[in-house]
Amino acid sequence: MASGQQHDRATWLLALPFGALWWPWLGLTGVATAGLAFLLGGLLLSPDLDTHSQPTRRWGPLRLLWWPYRQLLRHRSLLSHSPLLGMAGRLGYLTALLLALCLLLQPLGGPKPEQLLALGQGIWQQQRPLLLAALVGLEASSWLHLIQDGDPMPRTPRLLRRWRRRRRTMRR
Repeated sequence: MASGQQHDRATWLLALPFGALWWPWLGLTGVATAGLAFLLGGLLLSPDLDTHSQPTRRWGPLRLLWWPYRQLLRHRSLLSHSPLLGMAGRLGYLTALLLALCLLLQPLGGPKPEQLLALGQGIWQQQRPLLLAALVGLEASSWLHLIQDGDPMPRTPRLLRRWRRRRRTMRR
């Protein structure tokens, strides 16, 4: 398993080469978008947000936003250290927090959650190739982390392990 410094070093080293892969299709804007997303994914949206880690500390005072996430998930669980599912879970968590914040600020003149979702849909329709490059960049940085940890497949959740043990003993 790699240390936090090794994860950070690999993220910084591979961000530009990863971004450069997008040059033929999206030009310089695609390079910047994919490379920046790779950096953000590795440094701020790391699978290690389920622990007291350097990525958690990088959020500064906003690191408190990740406290419920840490309480809900075991380190290296299926929902935090899985290819595709891990990053989707972190992005979904942030989206839910943003929508909840909109609901709280609505009496003070904040945007309605529906407005925010409509804005997101409009951006998706106008900038789909760049957003796809960003999403792939986020996911690629997560895969880099998992590969460096030496096991891209997460631990089976306790509940499923118990269920499997029960099934095996019932068959005998």
